[in-house]
Amino acid sequence: MISAFTGRNIRPKVAMTGEITLRGKLLPVGGIKEKILAAKRSGIFDIALSSENKKDVDDIKGNFIDGMRFHYFSSMEDAVNYIVEK
Repeated sequence: MISAFTGRNIRPKVAMTGEITLRGKLLPVGGIKEKILAAKRSGIFDIALSSENKKDVDDIKGNFIDGMRFHYFSSMEDAVNYIVEK
């Protein structure tokens, strides 16, 4: 959807999860550990999340998330600016 709205390609191998308000705020979601592990099993190591989900990532043991990069955003606009290719 982001690609269709922006007319730009999305970075390859990036996963994002979160809930978006009508005003563009990025809200936290549950099940972060499971979503991160599923992304890793699929070969995705670059994850975009709500800044409020940082505490959930901090609770995951380091050996499960070694080699992964996490990017935290509080607005959808900031997340989109990261996700789309320049």
